[in-house]
Amino acid sequence: MEIAKEELIRRIELARRALNESIDLNAEYEEIYLNSVNLDKLIEEYIACGY
Repeated sequence: MEIAKEELIRRIELARRALNESIDLNAEYEEIYLNSVNLDKLIEEYIACGY
């Protein structure tokens, strides 16, 4: 099932904030990496949907 464009954008924004926060707070490498991978997957999905 395809996610609505607005919902996908909302998830991307939340993931971006989580990544930025983990970087700003000098979180462990694994946390930063997982946040980055999560954001990448959402961006990939956005592109694949053709938005």
